Amino acid sequence: MRKFKDIPLWKGISPKQWSDWKWQVRNRITDVDTLAKVINLTDDERTEIANSTKYLRMAITPYFATLMDPDDPECPVRRQAVPSSNELHISKDDMEDTVGETTDAPHEGLTHRYPDRVLLLLTDQCSMYCRHCCRRRIVGTTDHSRNWEEIKAGIDYVRRTPQVRDVLLSGGDPLLVSDALLEKTLRELRKIGHVEVIRLGSRTPVVLPQRITPGLVKILRKYHPIWFNTHFNHPKEVSPASKRAVEMLVDAGVPMGNQSVLLKGVNDCPVVMKKLCHELVSMRCRPYYIYQCDIAKGLEHFRTATAKGIEIIEHLRGHTSGFAVPEFVIDAPTGGGKIPVGPSYLISMSDKRVILRNYEGGIFQFPEVAGDRTSKCPANCRMCKDYEHLESEEGVAGVLSGKKMCLIPEGTARAERRKVYAKKRSKCDGS
Repeated sequence: MRKFKDIPLWKGISPKQWSDWKWQVRNRITDVDTLAKVINLTDDERTEIANSTKYLRMAITPYFATLMDPDDPECPVRRQAVPSSNELHISKDDMEDTVGETTDAPHEGLTHRYPDRVLLLLTDQCSMYCRHCCRRRIVGTTDHSRNWEEIKAGIDYVRRTPQVRDVLLSGGDPLLVSDALLEKTLRELRKIGHVEVIRLGSRTPVVLPQRITPGLVKILRKYHPIWFNTHFNHPKEVSPASKRAVEMLVDAGVPMGNQSVLLKGVNDCPVVMKKLCHELVSMRCRPYYIYQCDIAKGLEHFRTATAKGIEIIEHLRGHTSGFAVPEFVIDAPTGGGKIPVGPSYLISMSDKRVILRNYEGGIFQFPEVAGDRTSKCPANCRMCKDYEHLESEEGVAGVLSGKKMCLIPEGTARAERRKVYAKKRSKCDGS
C-alpha cells in the first residue's frame, strides 16, 4: 500500500480531506488520463479501458487506488478495479439478470425469492465499480439513490407480508446513500413488528473505509439487530483503514460476515484464500460465503472451474478453525438461490451406521441409535402450533414434513399432458 502523499495527483490533499468519504466519492478515478497518474499504463491498456467502460463505467476510490501495484497489471487488487478487454467477450452462457432478481420482484428494486426474506435495493451507486460485478445491468446507471417513494413501496410490501422476517439492504451499495435516508429506511423497517433482522450488504469497509464514521455507527446502534456482510476478496485489501472500519462496526455490536467471489487470477488459490480467512477472523469478521463467479455478461475471464472452489474448501476444512471456513456456493441462474457445493464427507450408510471420512482421509463409522428412532415433540410444547403460520411448506422441506406427497418439475412433457388432462376432466364434469 502506498501513502497517498507519495502520489503526485494527491500531493496537495490534507489528511482531513483524505479521511472524508464524500471527498473520496467526489474524486473517484473515472477516466484513463487520471488513472495513468496513479498506475503505469501501456497504450494497449489505455485502449482496452476506453472500450470496456462502454459496458460498465470505471470508478475507483483514491483510497483503493493506493492498494494497487502501479507496475503489475496482474496485481489482484488492480484486476478487480481496472477494466480490461476481456470484458468485451460475451460467452454463450452469459446472462443479463444472472440470478433472476427481476423475475422475483414484486416492486422495482425489491426481490422476494426466499420465503422469509427480501432484498431491497436503495441505490444503483457504488463507491467503486468492481469489474466482476454481477449487477452490472443496473449499477452506475444513474449514480443516485432511489427516491423515497420507490423505497417506501418496498417497505410497504414488507409491512403487508408477515412471513418476511429478514430484510437485506443492498444496491449498488446501501452506504452510498446519505445518513438521513439510511436512517429513515431503518426507522420505518423497525416499525414493522414481524421484521426481526435487518442486514446491510456493503463493500465500503474494503473500498471506502472512510464511510464507516462515528455518526454512521451511532445510527446503526439504534436499530439493532443489524447484521453486516462485506466483500474482501484478497489479503492485500486488508489495510489498517479497512481493519479499523470493520472493528468499529463490531465494537458497535454489529456482527460482521464476509462474502468473497472466487476470481481467476485473484484468489483462486487455497493459500491465498486461507490467508484471507485468517485476516478476516483476526478482525472478528466471519468468513461467510465464497461465491462461484456468476455468469453475468463479460465475466467469463474471471470464472474458474467449480472444482477449484471445492479444492479450496478441502484445504480449509480441518486445516483451520471451523469458524474460519466459509461455505462455497453457486447462486443458481434464473433464481434458484444459493446452493452449497463442497467436498463430501459422508461415504456410505446403512440402518446400523454411517461411514464418514475426515480431512486427513481417515474413514470412521458412527453407530445409529438402536430401537425406535422417531423424533417426537414433548406433549406440552406449543412451539410448532404457535409458529404454524410461518412453517415452510415449500421445496423439499414440505415433502419431509408430510404436507406434500411429491414435487413435480414444471415444463416436462408429463406435466404439460397433466394440464391438458385436467382441462378435459373439468369440461366433462361441467365446471
